[in-house]
Amino acid sequence: MVRILRRDDVQRALGMAACIDAVEAALVAYSSGRAELPGVIHLDVPEAGGEIHVKAGHLHGAPAYAVKVASGFAGGAGPAIDGLVLVFDATTGAPRAFLLDGGYLTDLRTGAAGGVAARWLAPERVGRVAVVGTGIQARRQVEALRVVRPGGFEVRVWGRDPAKAAAAAEAVGGRAVAEIEEAIRDADVVITCTASRTALVESSWVRGGAHVTAVGSDGVGKQELDPDLLRRAEVLVVDSLEQCRTIGELQHAPDQAGRAVELGALVAAGREVRGGDALLTVCDLTGVGVQDVAAANAVLANAPADAGERFET
Repeated sequence: MVRILRRDDVQRALGMAACIDAVEAALVAYSSGRAELPGVIHLDVPEAGGEIHVKAGHLHGAPAYAVKVASGFAGGAGPAIDGLVLVFDATTGAPRAFLLDGGYLTDLRTGAAGGVAARWLAPERVGRVAVVGTGIQARRQVEALRVVRPGGFEVRVWGRDPAKAAAAAEAVGGRAVAEIEEAIRDADVVITCTASRTALVESSWVRGGAHVTAVGSDGVGKQELDPDLLRRAEVLVVDSLEQCRTIGELQHAPDQAGRAVELGALVAAGREVRGGDALLTVCDLTGVGVQDVAAANAVLANAPADAGERFET
């Protein structure tokens, strides 16, 4: 029997705090060689402004492996972001569940990865946060930061569209600013979550001791950070060195790949790095398929037995 869990079922089964823990464990497994991860499939539908990512993975010892299809259609009539996760039994290969979550798990696990990065890299006391971007990740990244840094902090949001920036700021309990430099100056944490193909954040704007999480670069040609910011960082972290070299911020600073450390390796080694008066940390997150596997396994473990629908294959 195969289960069908829809968005409401998935939301009830997995929230941000639990997802952060699941993603952290998955990143450790990936960097420790205890996961299988094929390359990402990118598919464009240019006439409709569509961008599709197909990611898959298996965590050694996990009861299920997963294949995730996530889409974003900027000019379509349907949802801007959609997707599903196909979950298979890791012993037999038989399908176990279809998670028709409408992109919820992708958004959640992406935010959760930012939470893992902040847990290990952000200053212990966060007073001011800059968010560059106005989409769902602006909300998810702040939500995750509040889990790992629960003290109150000010949030400043910048986006190209002032109306969208105002809406995002309201959603995260912050305020919109007209200039990107105004958002970033003096911020303890800088979060970038855009689809930009040109550098938005200049190195000179980011103070020493800050932490930067960049999540927007997940394709060839995408870029959010001034490459000099990566060169300036005392600690440079990536989710996947292989991916970040080709589709992340490292594609624009290949000379820095040799000193970048994977987030999972940093966690496995217990290397908790805190921004101080001068220690600048940067984390480049492209999204790794094992995050989807971890989230999917957590959903199946937590969903009530009577949740969803069932059909026989």
